[in-house]
Parts: sequence; C-alpha cells; structure tokens
Amino acid sequence: MAHVILALDQGTTSSRSIVFRHSSRPAGMAQREFPQIFPSPGHVEHDPEDIWSTQLATARAALRSAGTRPRDVAAIGITNQRETIVVWEKATGHPVANAIVWQSRISSSICDRLKADGLEQTFRDKTGLVLDPYFSGTKLKYLLDRHRGLRRRAARGEILAGTIDTFLLWRLTGGRVHATDPSNASRTLLFDIHRQEWDDDLLATLDVPREMLPEVRDSSGVFGETDRKLFGASIPVAGIAGDQQAATFGQACFRKGMVKNTYGTGCFMLMNTGSQAVASKNGLLTTIGWRIGGRTTYCLEGSVFVAGAAVQWLRDGLGLIAKSGDVERLAGRASDAGGIYFVPALVGLGAPHWDPYARGVIVGIERGTTAAHLARATVESMAFQTLDVVEAMERDAGVKLRALRVDGGAAVNDDLLQFQADVLGKTVARPTVNETTALGAAYLAGLATGFWKNRREVTDHWALDREFSPAMTPRARATRVSGWRKAVERSRSWVDPQT
Repeated sequence: MAHVILALDQGTTSSRSIVFRHSSRPAGMAQREFPQIFPSPGHVEHDPEDIWSTQLATARAALRSAGTRPRDVAAIGITNQRETIVVWEKATGHPVANAIVWQSRISSSICDRLKADGLEQTFRDKTGLVLDPYFSGTKLKYLLDRHRGLRRRAARGEILAGTIDTFLLWRLTGGRVHATDPSNASRTLLFDIHRQEWDDDLLATLDVPREMLPEVRDSSGVFGETDRKLFGASIPVAGIAGDQQAATFGQACFRKGMVKNTYGTGCFMLMNTGSQAVASKNGLLTTIGWRIGGRTTYCLEGSVFVAGAAVQWLRDGLGLIAKSGDVERLAGRASDAGGIYFVPALVGLGAPHWDPYARGVIVGIERGTTAAHLARATVESMAFQTLDVVEAMERDAGVKLRALRVDGGAAVNDDLLQFQADVLGKTVARPTVNETTALGAAYLAGLATGFWKNRREVTDHWALDREFSPAMTPRARATRVSGWRKAVERSRSWVDPQT
C-alpha cells in the first residue's frame, strides 16, 4: 500500500523535492540550485532544461533519501514559481527560448502601452491583477513578438505555452497532458477569475492564440500519470498549485480571514477571502487560492519581489557571505542597522507600490557603517516590506490582523521574525514544518487520492514551533517605520521609462 506523497517544489533559484509521510513530516528531501540568467538590466531568464533536469534529479534523490520505492508513492503534487513562462514545441517538447522569469521587467514597455490605451481597469476587473511586467501574459506577448513565425505556429497548435507547473506536467507525463490549475492560470493576465476561463478579449489584446494554452483543471485531482521510464513505475500527478497558494494551503489557512506570509526569494502574503473575490483598493492583488471539487477559494495577495534574493545578492554580488545562511551570523555582529535602510527594489517594487522603474537604494550610510550593518538592514528590509503589505491588507479587509503565520527559507531566522513582530506590533507564529509550500502541494495530491481524508485532518497536522511577540516600544517602532518610508520614496521612479 502506498504510504508517502512526493512533492515537487520548483522555485526561482532551486528545485526541491520532498517526500512526506501521512503525519505530514518529511521522510526525505533533495535540493539543487540552477543558474540565473541576466541578459540585460532588469531582465531575468532561466533555461527550462535546467529546471527540468534539476527537478527530476531531486525527485529521484528524495525518493532514495526516504528509502522509498516508486510504487510506495500514492501521488505527486507540483508547486512552482508562478508567473514564469515557458514556450515549447509540441512535437519535440523542446523549449523555443529561455523561460522569462517572474522577476523580469522585460515587458515594461508593453504594460505602459496597455495603460496608455486605457486598458488597466479592464485587466484589473477580469483578472484581479495590475498591469505589471510581473505577470505572464505580457511576457508571452514579448516572446511571440520577438520570434518570427512563432505566433502562426502557435495558432496551428504546433507551439505550447505554460507556467512552470504546466511544463513539468508535460514532461512528467511524456507529453500526454497539457494542463494547469486555476491558481497558476489566475497569474497570467489572460484568465477571467470570475468566469474561470481564458478570456477571448484579453487574448486578443495581447495577441495570444488560445490554441497554445493549457486546459484549466481543479487544483486537487488526478491530472495524469508519470511516464514509467522516469521512476520505474507510473505515479499519479494529483495536485498542482502556485507556490504561494500551496503555502497558504500547507499552513491550513482554510478559514476566511486567515493569513500567511512566505519569506522566500520574494515575500508573499495571502489572506483567505473565502468564496468572494475581494477587489483591492490598496495595491494588492485578487487571486485564486485553489479550486477543489469545482468550488473556488479566493485570496488577497501582497507580492514583494525581492526578499531572500537580497541575501543572495550579498552572497553572489558583493561576496560578503559564503552562503545564504551566513547572513544571520554576520547581521548578529551589529546590535542594530546603524541607521541605514536597504530598499531591495532590484527589479522594481511590487505591492503595494507597483513601480517597475524603482531600483534598490541603501541610505543612511556613515563612516562607521559596516558589512554587519548592511546585513542587518537586508534582513530588516523583509520585515519592513511585509509591514507595507499588512497595512494595505488590513485596509482592504476592514479588519486588524491579530497574528501572522510565517514560512519559507528565511523564516528559520529568529532575529528576522522577532523584528517582524516588533514592527508589526503583532504576534508571529512559525509552524513545526517550515516547508509549507511543498506540504501544500502534497496535501492537494493526497486529498485527491484519499491519502488524507479531508481538510480537517490536514488542519490537525498543523503544529506551532515558536511564537514571537512584539517587544519594541511604540515610539521606537514609529521612528524605524518613518525612516523606512523615506527610503522607499528615494527608490521610486529611478529608471527613465524611455531608456
């Protein structure tokens, strides 16, 4: 009898795979980083073959680590970096270009033209999104415009497109299944989140042939089976969700009003708004959390583009640390940030500002500023950006947040979570199982195959690791937040849109 679930967690800088027991505890894990490609300032790409090879390798390694045979796996769940888009040939499965990553600003000019044509509200009303190069639709238009003849081939059904989940599903099933789920579809600027279908008007506006897009299915359900050659046995692929929606599911945020924040490459906060798609008036996104049994759960989301990626910049760009985990030790050499603020708008600002022309700034530097101060300011920037999103979310929802559930790679940093509680003035709760993104994908797959009975059983598996309570005085908090706000203003509109 199958006794584990395999979760594939395809992220922005690495691919991970985790084997989960019925207790929701990991039994085996593997992770591999892959190269980031920066063709020009503000533009980010990935080689889809790197994504596929690392994801497949970690899946096999995780199964070995758990001592698990393929026939012991009840199902596979997929979670993924969301807005990154891949285009490939249907006949061969080969990508026609590098994937354009969600962080990329390459389609900024396309967004500007759409705004100038007065179409921003149309996109907002149908998709719940803002017109920003963050999302997949304008990236796809860029690729179709750039490669001669590609659009005609796509209209003939020869070229396929999809977010990373779709690409992985295609490869896993040997090219038999071209599908996605509503959480990923809702991030493309092409999907009407109210009617739950690809929108003909939006497709026409961006000149994207419907023929190249995947079928949209429930987030929890059997999509297909893996090609037997991959693992030595066919395994059902039974759950798909974008990484932040999967983390929300993994945090068991099933009740309306529950909120989680993930500290990963970026920071992403989602609030469950139930069956209602709440339109934001404060710079947030309205998105689909998941769809199960034909019933849709919506969320409000605040998306911060650079969080853990700023730590990677300290490592790779400045050489201040050897590995990302060293940032906590370096920051610990300073009792505070020494009056400096780092706004990591390295690829523009996301929620609630939505400024693709912002760029990173470090302000308040003095003669005594050290690498330790910069490291601490980098960590603190995650908390400050989260504060901006919390305040916008509270205004949209009309309620005050009492506690914040957190997860992601940086959530292991106790100093970060304590500072987060301090600047929010709210309790921050970290679960025992921090890998909630992969766990959410596992839950979706496990619920579809009867591995877990229902969401009540999933809720019972959530356990608290540690709670952080605010300790900063209101006056100190106000001073720090005021400095952050001034720093953000200095980062705004830094790049000339004409260049």
